[in-house]
Amino acid sequence: MSQIKQLLHLHAQKQSNRFIARSLSLSRNTVKSYLLKAADFPHSLDALLELSDPELEAMFHAGSPAYKEDRKRYDYFKGRIDYFFLELKKPGVTRHLLWREYISTQSGGFSYTQFCFHLKQQLKASNPSMILTHVAGEKVFVDFAGKKLSYIDMSTGEVIECQVFVACLPYSDYSFAMAVRSQCVEDFLYALSCCLQSFGGVPQMIVSDNLKSAVIKANRYEPELNRCMEDFANHYGCTVVPTRAIHPKDKALVENQVKLIYQRVFAMIRNIIFHSLGQLNDAISQKVLNHNQTRMQLKPYCREERFLSDELHLLKPLPEQVYEIKYYRDYKVANNNHIQLSEDKHYYSVPYIYIGTQVKVIYTRSMVRIYAEGIQIAVHSRDKSMGRYSTDREHLCSAHNHYNDRSPTYYVNKAKQESLVFGGFIELLFMQGKHPEQLYRSCDGLLMLCKKTELADFEKACQMAIRNEQLTYSFVKNVIENKMTKQTDQDLSTNIKPLPTHKNVRGKEYYVQTILNFENNESNSATIS
Repeated sequence: MSQIKQLLHLHAQKQSNRFIARSLSLSRNTVKSYLLKAADFPHSLDALLELSDPELEAMFHAGSPAYKEDRKRYDYFKGRIDYFFLELKKPGVTRHLLWREYISTQSGGFSYTQFCFHLKQQLKASNPSMILTHVAGEKVFVDFAGKKLSYIDMSTGEVIECQVFVACLPYSDYSFAMAVRSQCVEDFLYALSCCLQSFGGVPQMIVSDNLKSAVIKANRYEPELNRCMEDFANHYGCTVVPTRAIHPKDKALVENQVKLIYQRVFAMIRNIIFHSLGQLNDAISQKVLNHNQTRMQLKPYCREERFLSDELHLLKPLPEQVYEIKYYRDYKVANNNHIQLSEDKHYYSVPYIYIGTQVKVIYTRSMVRIYAEGIQIAVHSRDKSMGRYSTDREHLCSAHNHYNDRSPTYYVNKAKQESLVFGGFIELLFMQGKHPEQLYRSCDGLLMLCKKTELADFEKACQMAIRNEQLTYSFVKNVIENKMTKQTDQDLSTNIKPLPTHKNVRGKEYYVQTILNFENNESNSATIS
């Protein structure tokens, strides 16, 4: 109970001012002044005693009379607060300049000290801090520390500075930190994937700053996300919610984590020389582990205990595959039904029906996927061999597949599917010692001829070609066109006509002689002479 209420209670009990002063350790004049104030109030003594202590105190201590008398002066100042706020944002405008302008238009206005006091009070009142309630497993705050760490390259002796990625789960304040070479998209998403792997799960939302690696264009209502960041969120089944521009309080916990990382990581390893990024990250990981296991102030637990007990089981499971950055390109399919990935100068096939159409290519470090009209039409393993072709046989037309399939075995098997006699003929054809390329067209012609001819006639033509050792397409074709397959062997023998008789017969002795008879030649010569 306040002294004023005790004073009023004693006065209601008809106690003297001297007794009240002695009981409450007050002077009699103080007791007298309080009782005079109570008599001036329109409330009865019982009504005053029913008031709460703060209300009663406010009635007896209403504040400085100067503020009551200067109400008009304060109202004038308050009406110009918005103007002062806008002017302070302009370059070169100071509070002292605004006060001089204010005092020149308001004679008897506030002094410079009072002007700054009231202006500061209004600034605080216009920008209150909100207490955010965080749900377990809902968000992860991510940011880069302003200061850098470094290591020394052993091969060159160069000091390589690294950015430090920091993240925390706001519910448990469980932290993660690692060093990367830069804030580029690849390094940022790599650090973020390592962060989720370290947590052992995925929260519902990723709250990031408006860095270019995550946000292309900052906007208070609809920020435009980086395409790679969107793919990352889709891969892990979460959403990205960037903070408002120039509003670090939207992720105040990770901002505070950065300060703690300075104290518990940067300061602890400041005298250690590292010779690789891996060594640096091992040291950071150990110090962050100690930080998470340190008992928090005013709380009976550490960050790790709260994370393991209340938050870990609420995180979504990690996907089976680690995220790979996707790159997007648009190409036109060439006449050879291939597209060239310009980054590698390597060619990938697509189905021949898409020749001349525009396709979208989405490729990662290991895979190349090709889409047409929203449908995936080809998938290839990425190959960085310059000038080479990755061709899927199913993408080629039948003519191209036939050309690629050509071989003696291929033609023998095709012939045997039609007839064993035809297969034997093709085997003998390739046994002639000629180069196979010379005989491929003959085989194509024979296969076509087989389809146009009755099988029995074709087999007989092949047998006649084998018997006469005429293993050519032309011979088989002539036999079939001349209908020689319709004749029997006896017909063929009866068709042979004898030579006609004549006198010019030399006899077999003439052709078998090997020595000329010069005597006869000489006698003949003498007779002639």
